[in-house]
Amino acid sequence: MIKVAKFGGSSVANAEQFRKVKKIIESDSARRFVVSSACGKESNEDHKVTDLLFLCEAHVRFGVSYEPIFQQIEAKYQRIKDELGLKTDLKKEFDAIRSVMKRGMSTDYLVSRGEYLTSKLLAEYLDYDFIDAADVIAFRYDGEVDMERTQMLLEERMKERGIVIPGFYGALPNGVIRIMSRGGSDITGAIIANVVQADVYENWTDVSGFLVADPRIIENPMGIPCINYNELREMSYMGANVLHDDAIFPVKSRNIPINVRNTNDPDNPGTLIMADCSEADRINPPHCITGITGKRDFTVITLVKMHASAEVGFLRRILSVFEDYKVSVESVPTTVDTFSVIVATEQVGHCLYDIVGKLKETLKPDDLRIEDRLALIAVVGRAMKDQPGMSGRLLSEFGSHQINIKIINQSSDELSIVVGVHNRDFENAIRCIYDRFIKEEEVTK
Repeated sequence: MIKVAKFGGSSVANAEQFRKVKKIIESDSARRFVVSSACGKESNEDHKVTDLLFLCEAHVRFGVSYEPIFQQIEAKYQRIKDELGLKTDLKKEFDAIRSVMKRGMSTDYLVSRGEYLTSKLLAEYLDYDFIDAADVIAFRYDGEVDMERTQMLLEERMKERGIVIPGFYGALPNGVIRIMSRGGSDITGAIIANVVQADVYENWTDVSGFLVADPRIIENPMGIPCINYNELREMSYMGANVLHDDAIFPVKSRNIPINVRNTNDPDNPGTLIMADCSEADRINPPHCITGITGKRDFTVITLVKMHASAEVGFLRRILSVFEDYKVSVESVPTTVDTFSVIVATEQVGHCLYDIVGKLKETLKPDDLRIEDRLALIAVVGRAMKDQPGMSGRLLSEFGSHQINIKIINQSSDELSIVVGVHNRDFENAIRCIYDRFIKEEEVTK
């Protein structure tokens, strides 16, 4: 068996966390491939190394001394080295970074040094080989990862010993460092899992997998033991940010399960993310709802025009206006003569009335209305399709709690139901769904 184990920033925040990582690695010889993020926050008062490096880059760009911030980074790594008795020459590493900073460097290079340094220390501590991500994660010039070249480069460097690879970055064909979006170490782990054809991709973080609902809203919500890729995409898009969205694709293509685990609670099985959960469901039947998530602050622009549904291209003309202003559309609920366009309020803050003016000019609606302060709540569950009247039961529950539903939209595969409510009803709506469909079901089991 082959396991790829990725450790997030909280898992490598200090020497004590390094020790936990080592115990996890030593407990299973299948964990031969390790991907590390940069050191995260040790406390609420601390700063992530990546954030500090971005600050250093800004200071360099504006000609302000970066030394006080850079020294914080040096001190953090020195503490880890000293507490664990490591021999990595940090002075040499930091001198090399300073040298590049003085003669000019790319943001990507500087920001990638957090993962690079953390992984060098972790490799020594685990007695694994260190492989620089710049040597094996191959980007094309269009920014896409070249999976075939990545596989070739990694195979050239693989040995019998375990290896540690920094997450978050790779290199373009000319050798220039290229970083991924924030949280990109998740993607690196998924890429490595793909190219080595791992049996499992473990993603170690500071939570025990996915929860049914946000613990800031629901006290001690249940964990989700198993979730499929499609459910995960729905939940991640609507705000459940345990795993980077794009980490799914490299492993999904090879049907590799993702296991989200907690470094601080390694005995907890966490959440298993799979293409097909049917076998797990036979052993432990799921709730009709897998998860509840959502976001606040959406704006709805509603156009009313008689016989609009008979006008060829009417919807396309609406959407083209938003496209002209580079505004992403969340959803487009429609009836016979009414078309609503839902967008994130922050996206239209600078151009809302320009959009409205353009819509009136080009489409000449009978009426046009704007409503803001809308929240969208996604109720996701692979078992909902087996529950007749699920939408009706949701509507009834909202009605009994005096929650006005502004919008409801259900996918044709019955995997998710998205409900729009006022911002002020957001938390109450999530609580009533959880109490009715999760807590009550658990009591009756």
